[in-house]
Amino acid sequence: MYDELTKQDIQKMEEEIEHRKLVVRRQALEAVKEARAHGDLSENFEYHAAKKDKNQNESRIRYLERMIKTAKVVSDVSKDDEVGINNTVEVYFEDEDETEVFTIVTTIRGNSLKGLISTESPIGKAVFGHKAGDRVEVKVNDGYSYFVQIRSIGKQVDDEEIGIRKF
Repeated sequence: MYDELTKQDIQKMEEEIEHRKLVVRRQALEAVKEARAHGDLSENFEYHAAKKDKNQNESRIRYLERMIKTAKVVSDVSKDDEVGINNTVEVYFEDEDETEVFTIVTTIRGNSLKGLISTESPIGKAVFGHKAGDRVEVKVNDGYSYFVQIRSIGKQVDDEEIGIRKF
């Protein structure tokens, strides 16, 4: 399955790759070289830690490049009255008699603790493409679902709030 990414997601990933190749890689290689100069490598913790950091950086670069290569580019443009990517949505949960506000984002940017809900999550799938006032069913699994009502939709969010999830 391909990850759905916006052009903005891909641009941020390319910027991270460039930073990791030009800055982080150079620092990691220098740390390995410096640690190697301390002598016996079999008992040199600094050397092993530096190698681990270097390898993690290279792994992250490969991961990002593979994501970009296999991504399905999706548009973050939606109709004015419809829930789309990068829209802030106010949702009323009928069962709890509570209202929550969150932003619909692509999978790579999902972070429920920051109110960034993925289009692949149950609630993201349910509200995506619907309009304010719609009552939709959120299917969590085959045995459980609940209803929510979309109260309002806000267009485009502050770009700085939406970052790429780092592993």
